[in-house]
Amino acid sequence: MNKTEHIKEYYGKFLHGKKDLKTGACCCSDELLTPAIREIEKQINNEVLTKFYGCGSPIPPALEGRVVLDLGCGTGKDVFIASRLAGPEGFVIGVDMTGGQLEVAERNLDSQMKKFGYAVRNVEFKKGYIEDLKKIGINDNSIDVVMSNCVINLSTDKRKVFGEIFRVLKPGGELYFSDVFAGRRVPEDIANDPVLYNECLGGAMYIEDFRRMLRAAGCPDYRVVLKKRIKMGNAKLEAKAGMIDFYSMTVRAFKLPGRLEDICEDYGQVATYLGTIPGYSHSFDLDDHHRFIAGKPMLVCGNTASMLQETRFAGHFKVTGDRSVHYGPFNCAPASVKYQDESGGGGACC
Repeated sequence: MNKTEHIKEYYGKFLHGKKDLKTGACCCSDELLTPAIREIEKQINNEVLTKFYGCGSPIPPALEGRVVLDLGCGTGKDVFIASRLAGPEGFVIGVDMTGGQLEVAERNLDSQMKKFGYAVRNVEFKKGYIEDLKKIGINDNSIDVVMSNCVINLSTDKRKVFGEIFRVLKPGGELYFSDVFAGRRVPEDIANDPVLYNECLGGAMYIEDFRRMLRAAGCPDYRVVLKKRIKMGNAKLEAKAGMIDFYSMTVRAFKLPGRLEDICEDYGQVATYLGTIPGYSHSFDLDDHHRFIAGKPMLVCGNTASMLQETRFAGHFKVTGDRSVHYGPFNCAPASVKYQDESGGGGACC
């Protein structure tokens, strides 16, 4: 049985709820949830919640009217939350390869739509592989936001996954996902351990390899939103893999072909947040070192200006200046927000 079949069996038959997990890697902490998402979660059916596994809360704001794709959607918790945020004019597609998980999602679909007051479904679930989204009909340049919760680490061909993500994203679209990362490459014996792999640790991405894969997919700059050290909570497994520092990280990256550079460059641009993103009237965190206070002008690098000006966030920011004059590298200030993990972390602009 190969790794893919092991994963299907693990999540489709072996796990009946979070209590069956061997480590804490696939358990999302409530502290990661925003107040708005907490309220929506109260409307999610209990069966969906108890059989859902994830390491973060990869649901970005400003989804109203957008087309969202959730890779490895499981029982559909994040799909349903995104459905509520996208509203009746938006649409959310959930993709998973595990039939047992999708059965739970489908079983709860109509009741969730009724709870949200939607006369017409704005959700569709598809069975398929995240390495080949074309096979299940996900077209080029058709998705506004791709999200995923602790699933990409399980793929045996992550390069293909990121290639597919940037194929289906519209120009200006966003990848926003939570996953398990490692501070070093995971040794082969640990990567091939069935339990550690199924528990999202064996396939954890070394952060620099992730950066290289993203660059190969056409994205030279990504941003870390949250980073937290993972505590296994299992002495036996920790003895086996304890030399590796594992992290739960939430990352965002944008499809901005030809607009992003591999380091932050200074063009004298200034961004002012208008305070108009729902649920973020006072401030908005683009990443772990860019907190925009409503009404306060902030110097930004060229990459950050593009992320704000050429994406769905454009209507929520006033960006002045262009790239006609270059002032050299942009010296990003230290993080203005409290790190969840003091060891820090970041993308190209930190």
